[in-house]
Amino acid sequence: MKTLEVSQLRQEISDALNTVAYRGERIAINRHGKRVAVLVPVDDWELLESLESHIDVKLAKQALIEKGTIPWSRVKKSLGLTSS
Repeated sequence: MKTLEVSQLRQEISDALNTVAYRGERIAINRHGKRVAVLVPVDDWELLESLESHIDVKLAKQALIEKGTIPWSRVKKSLGLTSS
């Protein structure tokens, strides 16, 4: 994976974006020698978002099985949305 310092990225942003968008490469961005971000193609980002959503749904289903549900009336009361 190619690595650029932030100062280089400022000067080469157009080339960096083209490399990511059209060649499908990833570029690590460093600041003072430490990696702070990575430019990735949109397809990679969409895949990551999809995987995260899948994991979130799986964890939510597990939580429902393990902990059950909370009655709506209890949620409203805990949020101060009821008059009683």
